[in-house]
Amino acid sequence: MSTLEDYKGQTPAWCPGCGNFSILKTFKEALVELNLEPHQFTIVSGIGQGCKLPHYLKCNTFNGLHGRTLPVATGIRLANHEMLVFAVAGDGDCYGEGGNHFLHAMRRNINVKLFVHNNQIYGLTKGQASPTSMEGMITKNQPFGVFSEQLNPLALAVAMDCSFVARGFAGDTGYLKELMKAATLHRGFSLLDILQPCVTFNKINTYEWYKQRVYNIEPEHNPEDRIHAFKRALEWGDRIPVGIIYRKFRPILEERIPVIKDSPLVRQAFDMSRIENTLKEFY
Repeated sequence: MSTLEDYKGQTPAWCPGCGNFSILKTFKEALVELNLEPHQFTIVSGIGQGCKLPHYLKCNTFNGLHGRTLPVATGIRLANHEMLVFAVAGDGDCYGEGGNHFLHAMRRNINVKLFVHNNQIYGLTKGQASPTSMEGMITKNQPFGVFSEQLNPLALAVAMDCSFVARGFAGDTGYLKELMKAATLHRGFSLLDILQPCVTFNKINTYEWYKQRVYNIEPEHNPEDRIHAFKRALEWGDRIPVGIIYRKFRPILEERIPVIKDSPLVRQAFDMSRIENTLKEFY
């Protein structure tokens, strides 16, 4: 049986009050309750403050390039689909630089669990607007305000028929933990967008701002009703829904590829002579 101490990593270097602290603590608690050991999963991250999370956790880790979290996570799953794979990214890392990979991971339905630390700002690079920054927001790089319309990742995910779409809030760790567990247990690509205040560079979307707006989706909500889910995903402003927005049970990519369907690639026999014979064809 795992304990919180089993996941102890390096000391976090986040700003005091950062929402990443509660996300890290909640994630550890979810892992313990799921009875997962550190060697049983891999976390892939890109570049950003949220992407430092696996450094502060004991686990298998691959820290990749900015916006390239999902290609690496996909590669790990294709090589060994017995390994549980989490992808940790920020809103800029995933929805900006990695936006194209985000689209195709949902389309393919690779069985990866994507947790996005969405603070609506680029925190690591000192406060320029990200794709989820609200229109009109003034930053160091946008002194006249953000001109681009705010990206809605949940509406995009529902439109792409993503198999699991949910939103959590770092200020409500109890509910966030249940969403993390649900995303982990879901069979298919899981998006958990986590609203996470940046106390240093985002002075608009604060804990208090969120607490006045977020609400837990009522039990009567049917996440398998795609049209209703899309309407719920479009809510933003005075009321922001938190919970499982949409769920669709679809075949995962790993089970659709014949050569790895029955046995992970890493467990299959490797015959060097076949490679040598293939190379001779090019002589």
